[in-house]
Amino acid sequence: MTAQGLFARKKKRFKCTTIADKSRPVAPNLLARDFTAPAPNRRWVSDATELIIGGSAKLYLAVVLDLYSRFVVGWATSVSNDRHLAIRALGSAIKRRCPDSGLLHHSDRGSPYTSEDYQRILEDSGITCSMSRSGNCLDNAAMESWFSTLKSELGERFDNFAQAKNELFDYIEVFYNQKRRHSSLDYVSPAEYERKTKGVVSLVA
Repeated sequence: MTAQGLFARKKKRFKCTTIADKSRPVAPNLLARDFTAPAPNRRWVSDATELIIGGSAKLYLAVVLDLYSRFVVGWATSVSNDRHLAIRALGSAIKRRCPDSGLLHHSDRGSPYTSEDYQRILEDSGITCSMSRSGNCLDNAAMESWFSTLKSELGERFDNFAQAKNELFDYIEVFYNQKRRHSSLDYVSPAEYERKTKGVVSLVA
């Protein structure tokens, strides 16, 4: 690496990007740090992270991840980290996967996820809500790990908003979901893992 002028990227410490709304009720931590799932659309995790545009502008990325295959089932970007961003990511996930009732959705206690609008969508879709304990990022470690991978492989600084959105699409939809191999998935991509195990999961279900 030294001979080729390459340097490893250092991981940054976790930075909380959501603020809890103490006036809203929160759900119990039903996931309990069990970041596995027996089949697709049984356990989703969600969160948002901050990206830098130009010198100081910010772009927020919200993601919904399926714990079965680590497939990104929904995502959205916005200059504001609010309930509208979280709802767009959740909406894209529901539209893409059309989950049956019984799905567990886990997030932190940030105001986007405790909002009445977000909770209504979960309830109307037959989705059970689970939330991290107050101030404990380890309760959503799978999502934090995904964001760490994104920023390590793609970066977290972009010249402009258009570049950021284009590169995020290429990374998530073209590379990560379809091509990036995972050691925990028998060294295949999330999409390939779901294709390979579809028959097995159907038999078990």
